[in-house]
Amino acid sequence: MERQSTYTATATIDEQGILTGWSEGAQRLLGHEASEVVGRPASALLAAEAGSVRRTLAGRDRWNGTVPLRHQDGRRLEQGLLAHRRTSDTGAVDWLVVTAVADRPQQPRGEPLEEWTFIQSPFPLAIFDTEQRLMRANRRLERALSLPEAAMRGLRLAHISPGPASAEADRAMHQVLETGEPQEVRTGLVPDLDLPTVLTPLKDGTGRVRAVCLAAHRRAAESARRGTGDETGAHPGTAPGLGRAAQELAEATVPRLADFMAVDLLDAPRSAADPVDMGPLVLRRAALRAVPDDAVSSSGTGVGQAIVYEPGSPPADCLASGNAVLYDTSDPVVAAWAAVDPAAAWLRAYGTRSLMLVPVLAEGSTLGVALFGRHRRTEPFGPEDLRIAEDLTAQAATGLHSDRRHSRARTTTMSLQRSLLPHTLPDQAALEVATRYLPAATKAGVGGDWFDVIPLSGARVALVVGDVVGHGIRASATMGRLRTAVRTLADVDLPADELLTHLDDLVLRLAADEGSADPAAETAGGIGTTCLYAVYDPVSRHCTLARAGHPPPAVVTPDGTVRFIDVPPGPPLGLGGLPFEAFETEIPEGSLLALYTDGLLEARDHDIDEALDKLFGALGRPAPTLDAVCDRVLTELLSHRPDDDIALLVARTRALHADRVAAWELDSDPSVVARARKHTSDQLSRWGLDEAAFTTELMVSELVTNAIRYGRPPIQLRLIHQDSTLICEVYDSSGTTPHMRRARIFDEGGRGLLLVAQLAKRWGTRHDRVGKTVWAEQSLTPS
Repeated sequence: MERQSTYTATATIDEQGILTGWSEGAQRLLGHEASEVVGRPASALLAAEAGSVRRTLAGRDRWNGTVPLRHQDGRRLEQGLLAHRRTSDTGAVDWLVVTAVADRPQQPRGEPLEEWTFIQSPFPLAIFDTEQRLMRANRRLERALSLPEAAMRGLRLAHISPGPASAEADRAMHQVLETGEPQEVRTGLVPDLDLPTVLTPLKDGTGRVRAVCLAAHRRAAESARRGTGDETGAHPGTAPGLGRAAQELAEATVPRLADFMAVDLLDAPRSAADPVDMGPLVLRRAALRAVPDDAVSSSGTGVGQAIVYEPGSPPADCLASGNAVLYDTSDPVVAAWAAVDPAAAWLRAYGTRSLMLVPVLAEGSTLGVALFGRHRRTEPFGPEDLRIAEDLTAQAATGLHSDRRHSRARTTTMSLQRSLLPHTLPDQAALEVATRYLPAATKAGVGGDWFDVIPLSGARVALVVGDVVGHGIRASATMGRLRTAVRTLADVDLPADELLTHLDDLVLRLAADEGSADPAAETAGGIGTTCLYAVYDPVSRHCTLARAGHPPPAVVTPDGTVRFIDVPPGPPLGLGGLPFEAFETEIPEGSLLALYTDGLLEARDHDIDEALDKLFGALGRPAPTLDAVCDRVLTELLSHRPDDDIALLVARTRALHADRVAAWELDSDPSVVARARKHTSDQLSRWGLDEAAFTTELMVSELVTNAIRYGRPPIQLRLIHQDSTLICEVYDSSGTTPHMRRARIFDEGGRGLLLVAQLAKRWGTRHDRVGKTVWAEQSLTPS
């Protein structure tokens, strides 16, 4: 296999249309150096109106097609491009635009039998060359990725389907080329491809690896095994609701009007203002019906699968014009289409005599195309048949548009919900944490379940799990408000029971505000919301918990005993006037804490006792990681897709032992300040932190002086050394909160806390049942 010259050109464009990245391949393709184009509008490189391109990309996450580009020397280049919309962890959005430029002819095809085997394989297949660029892709892979082979040829996996799975497959492919041994990738490359994905070396007669074959299994098989109830094999853009609405149209017209009927829908509706796409159109088959019933398998493309219509084909022309049309299959346009295009396989299979195409239109948008055929009746379709088909399709289009709006609303709600949940867990030394969130699968939509991990002063960590009543955007927005409120209240170190009391007041205020604005609100402000708040201290190994109508947490001690923590049950949030009670317990190091929402226990078809047995059994068995514990819990308790949201948080407790904590009781006498500095210096020397001694002594001096001057005995100094932080704490029995103020020129005091604030990474005050603790935390720079 002769090595061919191929290179990849890539560019990145932000949401404002400004070029932010320019590769060497892009410079080779268009002649511009990066310094000439980065920071300028991408439209300057187009040989067409920029507005048409922006309208084409609007509302899409991916696009492929041919775009006219302008070379530096003025030449016009018609170049096929693939564009991916990307969202970073910070929420920034940009487009990755990629194209493969090859100075080579089309790879010769194999013998007919080999070619048929490759093209018609029931598994997605692809062949990559020794540079890991795609050479061939069969129809199954084209459908799974919703991309024609021409758009992928010459590109690496990372450019065809960006993401961690592609990066993993790229690494495995490199290993196949290096070792000549097959590799298995345990992550699906795209939503339609399930594990495993097998990469096999293709060797010549001498044993040299000349290419790599990628073969993947279909996710549909796994869905059927799990009994998800997804009978339509739904794919992105074909929600179950859309499948039902389209199938009703098929049932209404076959066999009364036609012998064959199919509905193919676009992933994203198009308006009349959208430019005509000059590239292949990828649609998703939403409905299919034919007589006799057993003839459906001859149609070539089943429900839920992608179908590609080439430019100039009758369905593509129908979508472009927006007008219904009648054809006799002897028409040269139809005959040419049927002879070469796999999308027209059903015309040949049935011996179709008459064809009718009707665009699916609703509220100024084109949703797709409906295809009608006659192969049993001898009379062709007539104008009256066309009118009936248009009327029925228009009625179905209204339902399809409504279902699509509902699907978009659910997607929006899920995006909002996920954006409000923690994307990453904070660094802290007290707990090892793993989490899971599963949205509800019901029509009611996503709910308002949430979880959070909040670092507190004194090396402590707060764990939160909550459940907002209701579903949809209202529930998700309320969840975001409550999560923010919990973080704010936790930041001032409120005790668990007081925090829930303040949260209860907030829910009442939200209910009053929303109730006055919308009296018909389903559950104004989230009244009835439940919450569990827990604070774990790795120094004392004590955990303080309070709950508002929420299920109690489970704990697994190192000896394998599983039990619920008997936290007093408080009322749900929003009832007002009822107390919450905190519960404190000691938890051994290495114990497992499990916090969850009630959707986890209600997910089974059996009673609550069986669900609890399953939960205890899943938590009690040893597992290599906390992620494995989460996966086992969900597997054991979920017999089907959940009817309610599920949030699960599992944490393993750690402890800070005596070698990391030092404490001294101090007299309420100014003379002890020097002694406190000496204690600090000696202890930091024992910890090997001499570089931090000067700063720490300054902070200790100011905090102890303030406690002696403004507080009450007893006074205690405590130092806590974690991996990368050092915490200084001074306790006194006075409840007065210190405040930082600006000292005037002739003031003798007032600069202590200002100095502490400048030296520490963060500082604050937390109130105990009696007295307060002023603390300051500083980062330790590695030697």
